[in-house]
Amino acid sequence: MIVGPNAAGKTNILEAIYALSTGKSFRAEKEIEVIKDGVEVARIEANGLEILWDFRERFSKLYRINGVGKRQVDFVGNLRCVLFCPQDIEIVSDSPSTRRRYLDSVLNLVYREYWVASRIYEKALRQRNRLLWRIREERLAVSRQQLDYWDNLLISNGKIIHDRRREYLNFLDFDYDHSIISEERLKKYAVEEIASATTLVGPQRDDFRVIQKGRNLKSFGSRGEQRLAIFAMKLKELEYVEKIIGEKPTLLLDDIFSELDHQNRHKLLQIIPKQQTIMTTTDLHLVEKAAIKHFELINL
Repeated sequence: MIVGPNAAGKTNILEAIYALSTGKSFRAEKEIEVIKDGVEVARIEANGLEILWDFRERFSKLYRINGVGKRQVDFVGNLRCVLFCPQDIEIVSDSPSTRRRYLDSVLNLVYREYWVASRIYEKALRQRNRLLWRIREERLAVSRQQLDYWDNLLISNGKIIHDRRREYLNFLDFDYDHSIISEERLKKYAVEEIASATTLVGPQRDDFRVIQKGRNLKSFGSRGEQRLAIFAMKLKELEYVEKIIGEKPTLLLDDIFSELDHQNRHKLLQIIPKQQTIMTTTDLHLVEKAAIKHFELINL
């Protein structure tokens, strides 16, 4: 347990561990934000896992395992972590893109095929949208075969993405608002897609709803209800990851005790001793005295 005041660097430690798990930060939107202002090179290393960011001339990001360079796809998932932080409430309250990123963060860690399919899909989607734009803006005469190539990539990889998302959301008992991509649907929206220069169907349009007592918590749930829903979701995420990989993931808790009531703090403290847990807190008084004995305390 890492104890210290705000701005002491507690979250930075969890951010580094999470990066070694997923290959990226859970806070930074741009790679440059990972490193300190005025610094051009940054490195994270632990237990043989290493990430190096180099902004000196041409940006590069290197992944190594025991000193051997690896592709990101071979690096991600060697350390499996489940992160629970106060910002997770945005999964319920924010836009569909936030919920899609959440799905990706879980499924990329446990399914290599999902990670690969997502990357292929993203690249194919960009190329197809660029082609649609050229058809519209440049009145480009495109053979059906040119679109068919990108369509086939989207359909085959979109199915992998859809199937894994559906499996996970069924496990969570959430309502999957999916956008199936198929040859028939692409043909159905062909005119509209050229007019908008955008692919209108597929996983990039997916969303899910957290329903409680018939209410969508995004629109009709209080902050307290949303927070408790996220807490329940994270417990299920732990269960799911363990089920798929056959071992317990490392649990990262970033100052979430102040977000939970006594009952749910107690519930979480029953889970913590059962697996490796690294947590931060600004106030040790929020942790039950009987539970503190399970932790090694690090004061910042």
